[in-house]
Amino acid sequence: MIKNALAILAAFLALLAPAAAQTDPEWQKVVDAAKKEGKLVIYTATLGSAYHKTVFKAFEDKYGIRIELLEARASEVRERVRIEQAAGRFVGDIHHNGSTTTWLMMRDGNLQPHGGVPNVKNIVPPFEADATRIPAEVISYALLINRNMVKLADEPKSWKDILGPKWTGKILSDDYRALGGGAVFFVVMYDTFGKQFHEALAAQKPVFSRDIANSERRVARGEFPLYIPFSLQDYGQLKSLPIKPIVPQEGRPYVRFDLATLKNAPHPNAARVFMNFYLEVDQQLVFANAGYNPVVKGAIERVNEDLRPLLATKALGTTVPERQDAMLELAKKIYK
Repeated sequence: MIKNALAILAAFLALLAPAAAQTDPEWQKVVDAAKKEGKLVIYTATLGSAYHKTVFKAFEDKYGIRIELLEARASEVRERVRIEQAAGRFVGDIHHNGSTTTWLMMRDGNLQPHGGVPNVKNIVPPFEADATRIPAEVISYALLINRNMVKLADEPKSWKDILGPKWTGKILSDDYRALGGGAVFFVVMYDTFGKQFHEALAAQKPVFSRDIANSERRVARGEFPLYIPFSLQDYGQLKSLPIKPIVPQEGRPYVRFDLATLKNAPHPNAARVFMNFYLEVDQQLVFANAGYNPVVKGAIERVNEDLRPLLATKALGTTVPERQDAMLELAKKIYK
């Protein structure tokens, strides 16, 4: 009887915990200050993403804080911030970009500590926040096959299976010698299997292309039976075609996007409140249903059934900014 009562009490307290976190007096002061600021300027490297705009609008509706958005390529965002800050103009509040660019900007002194947000406690490994960077969402990579060309029994189960003779001359791939998904794939496979994996893959004579969207369509049209690495965020646009994404048993390479506060941000409280909002399960679920891996607990369990088995796989590895140039040079030596 006592055990049952304790169990009920524990469950009740667990339900109250999220509400308690949101009504914490110190955090409420941040929220109130953010509402007084009334504005948030976000610099993002996601171009035209409907999913991000859905989350941005939900934030505006909840807090009454207006968002101004600058969308540009990762390098363009970095250069914009450099020029503005060098001129003593501090316009942007939040920087949303890939982890490599974020690391470079942190190194260059373009960012400041975010001040802490309650929802970082819900972040799941291998992702983690620090005093400056907060993980936002994750692009994960898989294999893409043409279902009409690859029999069920021949589907790769391991990344090593693409080294089999049946795939010689039949692999379409991003270029491992240039920044992008191909470079991520190169690093993760090197770290997982060693240099010999890439030497064997080079002998397979993969066909390189830097036109990602067209590469995916070429597999759907039957020009190639297999394409690597396939970004799971593109699955929603292609699932009506004769394609199938496969995450091999070792797991999936990935790229993390980060949120960070720009130096001397004009609206630092609004930036903190936005970061906390971004880590709510409902917002992370928007990205998960678009094929991004969420970074907090409680989202995978609610994602659409066609994506859940793919996103619930192991995060195999990612790139490290300090090794980027050396790994690109190695890729050029192996894939001549």
